[in-house]
Amino acid sequence: MPRRKRNAGSSSEGTEDSDFSAEHTDSSESDTHTVRNTRLTRSSLRLSRNSQGHLTGKHERHFSISGCPLYHNLSADECKVKASSRDKHVDERTLSQRQDENRHSARQQAQTERQLRYKEKVTEMRRKRNSVSQKDKYTEHRPSHGSSHEPLLENITSDYDLELFRKAQARASDDLEKLRLEGQVTEGGNMIKAIVFGRYELDTWYHSPYPEEYARLGRLYMCEFCLKYMKSQTILRRHMAKCVWKHPPGDEIYRKGAISVFEVDGKKNKIYCQNLCLLAKLFLDHKTLYYDVEPFLFYVMTEADNTGCHLVGYFSKEKNSFLNYNVSCILTMPQYMRQGYGKMLIDFSYLLSKVEEKVGSPERPLSDLGLISYRSYWKEVLLRYLHNFQGKEISIKEISQETAVNPVDIVSTLQSLQMLKYWKGKHLILKRQDLIDDWKTKEAKRGSSKTIDPTALKWSPPKGT
Repeated sequence: MPRRKRNAGSSSEGTEDSDFSAEHTDSSESDTHTVRNTRLTRSSLRLSRNSQGHLTGKHERHFSISGCPLYHNLSADECKVKASSRDKHVDERTLSQRQDENRHSARQQAQTERQLRYKEKVTEMRRKRNSVSQKDKYTEHRPSHGSSHEPLLENITSDYDLELFRKAQARASDDLEKLRLEGQVTEGGNMIKAIVFGRYELDTWYHSPYPEEYARLGRLYMCEFCLKYMKSQTILRRHMAKCVWKHPPGDEIYRKGAISVFEVDGKKNKIYCQNLCLLAKLFLDHKTLYYDVEPFLFYVMTEADNTGCHLVGYFSKEKNSFLNYNVSCILTMPQYMRQGYGKMLIDFSYLLSKVEEKVGSPERPLSDLGLISYRSYWKEVLLRYLHNFQGKEISIKEISQETAVNPVDIVSTLQSLQMLKYWKGKHLILKRQDLIDDWKTKEAKRGSSKTIDPTALKWSPPKGT
C-alpha cells in the first residue's frame, strides 16, 4: 500500500507560486460556533475532576476514559483487588508451564493431562449462564449514567469470557499508560498517527477530536466515500462490501473529464459533513468547527475512476455571509497536493461568486499557508488580466467586477508585486512586463489540464437556507 509521508508546509512555504497544498482561513466558522463543541469533551472533563485510581490497579491516577475505574463501574479498590488476582493467576500459569516443559520434551505436541482438565473446565464454565435478567438493572443504569459509564455487561456472555474481556481491557489500558509515561502519548496530543484512506495510508499532521475510543488507537480506517471511521482493517473490509456510496451526497454541479464537484448541504447531510470536518482537522492546524455544520455548504471535489469518485479536497462556505465571504475553510488532501487541485478549488469558489454576481473573499484572518496560497492565486489572476487588457485606463473597481476578487485583495497584491505607485496625487498601476513574461512562461509549462471550465458548471445560487 502506498504510504504518503508528512510534508507539512513544504508545498507552499518554499515559493509564492506553490500548488496550494493545504489552506485554511480562521473564520466565523471557527469563532462563532465553538460553544457547541463542548459536548465532545464533556465526559472527559467530568473524569478529570475525579481521576483517582486506574483500571489496571497499578497507578494512582488515570488520564483517559479507558483507564477510569468509574467508567467501568468499578472503584479504585476493586481494581487493585482484580490486579492482585490477575498477577496471582499469571504466576500460577507460568509455574505450571515450567513443570510441563520439564516433564515433556519440546517436540512432543500432545496436550498434557493438566491442559486437558483445564480445557474441560473452561468448556463447563462457558455452558453456565446466569439466568437472572439484567433488564431492570440496565434500565436503571443507562438513564442515570448515560455514556459516562460503560454499559452493564453481566449475563451477556459466560462469566469466563467476560473475565477474559476484562483482562484484555486492563492490559490495553496498561499499554496506553506505559506509552504516556514514556512520553510517546500526551493528553490532548495527536494520538491518531495515520489513517488508511482508500489505497493510501496517510500520516496525520495535527490532533482531531475523534471520540476517545477511536483516537487512542493510533490508526484509523476510513471509507473514502462515506467518510465513516472504523477501528480495524476487518471492519473496514466488511463495511466496503456493503457500502453503496460511490460519491459524496448532494448535487453534482460541475463535471469536466474525471473531475467533479458536489454541493453538499450541511443541514441535509449532517453526519457526512461532520466526518469531513474531523478528517480535515487532521491536516489543518487552526480549524475548530466540527459539529455545527448546518449553516454551511460544502463543495467537495472528486476525481473519478472505475471504482468511484475519490475525495480530492473541499471548501466550505456560509449560506448567508454578511461580508460576502466565499470560503470559510479549504483543504486539499495530502495525496493530491502539489498537483494544482488547490488552485482549482480557489478558482471554483470565485466562479461561484461570479455566477452570484458578487465580489468574494476568503474569511479573515488568513492562516500563513492560506495567505501564501491566496496571494499566489490573486497574483496569477491580476497578471492574466493585465496581459489581456488592451485599454489605456484601468481601475481597480473594473478589475474587481470582472474577476470577482475583492478590491482590498487586489490592492494588497499589487502592493506586494510593487505594481502600485503614488504619483502626483494619484495611484497608478504599473504594468510590469517582466512579471507578466515570467507568468506566461510558467503557464506554458503547466499546461491547461488543471483548470476550471466555466461552461461545465451547472448551478444556480441556492435560495434561502
